[in-house]
Amino acid sequence: MKKMIFNLSIILGFFFQESLAQEITLDKIYSGYYFPQEITDINFLKDGENYTIIEPGGIARYSSKNMHRIDYMVEGNFEDYTFSEDESKVLLQKRKEEIYRRSFHGIFDIKDLKSGKILPVNQGKWVQEPKFSPDGSKLAFIVDNDLFYQDLNDGSIVQITRDGKQNEIINGLADWVYEEEFGHADYYEWNKAGDAIVFVKFDERKVPQVNIPIYNDNLYPQMFSYKYPKAGEENSIVTAHLYQLPSRSLVKINLADFENYYIPNLYQTNAKDEIVFATSNRHQNKIDLVKVNTKNAQVKKLFTEKDAAWVDTNNLQVGFLEDNSFLWASERDGKRHLYWYDANGKLKKQVSKGDWEIVDYYGYNPKTKDVYIQTTETGSINKVLTKLNIVTGKKQLLSEPQGSSSASFSKTFNHFISTYSTANQPPKYLLNEVKGSVVKELNNNDEILSRLKHDHFINKEFLSIPNAVGDQMNAWMIKPHNFNPAKKYPVFMYQYSGPGSQSVSNSWDPINGMWFEMLAQKGYIVVCVDGRGTGFRGSQYKKVTYKNLGKYEIEDQIYAAKWLGEQPYVDAARIGIFGWSFGGYMAALAMTKGADTFKMGIAVAPVTNWRFYDSIYTERFLRTPQENVQGYDLNSPTTFASLLKGKLLLIHGTADDNVHFQNSMVFSEALIQYKKDFDFMAYPDKNHSIYGGNTRLQLYEKMTAFILKNL
Repeated sequence: MKKMIFNLSIILGFFFQESLAQEITLDKIYSGYYFPQEITDINFLKDGENYTIIEPGGIARYSSKNMHRIDYMVEGNFEDYTFSEDESKVLLQKRKEEIYRRSFHGIFDIKDLKSGKILPVNQGKWVQEPKFSPDGSKLAFIVDNDLFYQDLNDGSIVQITRDGKQNEIINGLADWVYEEEFGHADYYEWNKAGDAIVFVKFDERKVPQVNIPIYNDNLYPQMFSYKYPKAGEENSIVTAHLYQLPSRSLVKINLADFENYYIPNLYQTNAKDEIVFATSNRHQNKIDLVKVNTKNAQVKKLFTEKDAAWVDTNNLQVGFLEDNSFLWASERDGKRHLYWYDANGKLKKQVSKGDWEIVDYYGYNPKTKDVYIQTTETGSINKVLTKLNIVTGKKQLLSEPQGSSSASFSKTFNHFISTYSTANQPPKYLLNEVKGSVVKELNNNDEILSRLKHDHFINKEFLSIPNAVGDQMNAWMIKPHNFNPAKKYPVFMYQYSGPGSQSVSNSWDPINGMWFEMLAQKGYIVVCVDGRGTGFRGSQYKKVTYKNLGKYEIEDQIYAAKWLGEQPYVDAARIGIFGWSFGGYMAALAMTKGADTFKMGIAVAPVTNWRFYDSIYTERFLRTPQENVQGYDLNSPTTFASLLKGKLLLIHGTADDNVHFQNSMVFSEALIQYKKDFDFMAYPDKNHSIYGGNTRLQLYEKMTAFILKNL
C-alpha cells in the first residue's frame, strides 16, 4: 500500500509540475511527449474489403465495413511484411541492419498461408531486396552483390551471377549514388510471366573511393570505405542483363542506340514478356523510355523526354494500365501533369491540365477509367487527393481542400485510408469510401494537440513575402505567445531551399516543428520562406536556378530577411538563420554572402563546395565542374569566407556518408586563414542525420543555447 501511495504521489507531482510549467521544452519533445501516433504498414487485401496492419500480436486483418479485427493472419513480432501477388504467402522481415538511407540487410521467413509452413529465406542468412515472382512460387534476393532466387516449393537456391564483389561489381542492387539520388536500392525486376529477371549491373571499379574513420572505442580508428562519385568524376558503368529461368541463360541487353549513361529505373509492365527501362544521359536532360522483350532481349524505344534544364530523374512516375498503355508525369507544359501513351509509346492525350501539379500517383481503376492522384489543385502549399477520369477529364476531390492528405487505396478502389494533417493539426487517419463518405476516424491525435495547447502551442500563419524580381514567395510565421505588434522581436529563419523541395507546406512538421514552437515561446518570431528553386510552383520557378545553384536561392533569403526587418514588429539587427544539409549550405552562404543581414547562423551538415558532392545530384543542376567552373566557385560559402561577420555555429557528423565531413573541414580552414571566429561541433561516428542515444537532444540543446546567447 505504501508503495502504491508513493508512486501515485510521483505521478501527481509530475502532472502538477506540468500544469505549472505550461511550456514546450526539449525534454518533452525528445521524450516523445508530443509525438503523434501513427498507423503504418497498411495493406489492402485483394478482396477490396479488408486490410492488414502490424500490431504487437502480429499481422492483424480488419474489416473495412465495421472496423472490427477479424483475426491475425500471422502471429508473432515482425518489422515488416509483404504478400505474394495471390496472397497465398507472406514475406516476414524478422531483423534489419541499415546500410545507407534506403538499403539494409535483413533476415526473412516466408509463411505459406494455406499450409502454415514456414521457409527461411536463404537458409536464415542475411539477404537484400527480396522480391516474390508474380506467381509467388519463387523469391529473388541479393547476397554479397550477387543475384539469386529460391524455389519456394523445395527450398532450392539458384545463383544467377557470380562476379559480385564489394566496391567493384554489384548485380541488381544500386551503388551508393544511385540509391541516394534515384530513390531506391533495388535494380532488378521479374517479368510478369515469372520466367525471367532483368537487372542492372554496376561496375564501380573506376569510381573514386571515400575512406571514413570510425572511432568508437577502437585503439586505432577503423576505415569505412565505399565508392562515391563526386561531381565531374567517374561513375559506375551500368549495363542491363536478362536472365531466363528455364534455360538459365544470361544475356547482356544492348542499349547502345539509346541514352545509357544512367539507368534511373526499370519497371514491370502488364505484358507477360516485357520490362521497361528509363535511361538517361549524364546531364539528365534527356530520358529514353525503352522496352525489352524478355524472350529474345530485343529492345525498342517508346519515346524520349527532353528538358532544357533537367528531367526529374529521381521521381519518374510511370503507371501501366490493363492494356499496357501507360501514364507518364512530365513538366513539358510548365507544370507537372500526366500524359497517356499507348503500349508502343505513341502519345494518346494529356490527361491533366491546369495551374497545379501532380505530386503522387496511387493507381488506376480499369472499370471506371479513373486514376487516383495527389495534387496541388487547391494551392501550392496544399496536397489533396483527386479522382481523375482519363477519358472525360472529370475530376473529383476526395479529401479536405486545405491541408495535406496522402492515401493507401484498396485493390478495388472502393475504400482508402487517408492521412490528413495541417500545419496546426497533427495527423488524422481516416477510413474513407471513394464515393465520398468517411467510414471511420481511425486515429485523430487529439490528445497530442491537447497537450500542445496546454503548453501554449502557437498556430503557424501563412503569408507571402516578395523577392527582388517581383515573385511572391510562400512563407509561414510563428509569433511569440502574447505577441505585441508594438514591440520589436528577433527573427529566426529556417529554410531548406533545395531544388524542387518544399518547407512551406500546410502539413504537420514532426521533425523541427515543436522546437520552433519552443523558440517562439522564448520570444522569437520563427519564419520559413520558400524562394526560387523550390517546388510545386511550376518548372520556371524551380529551374531558374539551373547552372547557378545557390545564387538565386540565397538572394531570396537575404531579400526576405531585409523585408522582415522593415516590419514594425521586427528588430532588423537581430535576424538569424538555420538549415541542415542543403539548408546548412544556405545558412553558411547567408553568414558570408549575406553577412550584413544576418546576425547569427547555424549550418548543420552543409555542403560548402558542390565539387565535394555526388555526381548525379550536383550535375543534374550544375553540370560538371569542368563545364561550369563559375557555377561551382561563385556559389560556394568557402569562396566568401572572408566576409563572415556574425556568430556562426558549424555542425557536422564525422561519419556522414552523404555530405562528407570534408565540407566543414575545408570551410573551417578558410575561416581560420581569414582569422574568423566561429563555433564548431563535431559528432563522432554520426552520419548525416546525427542521431543515436542522447545525440539529438544534446544537439538541439546546443543549438538552442547558441540562439539564446547570440540572437
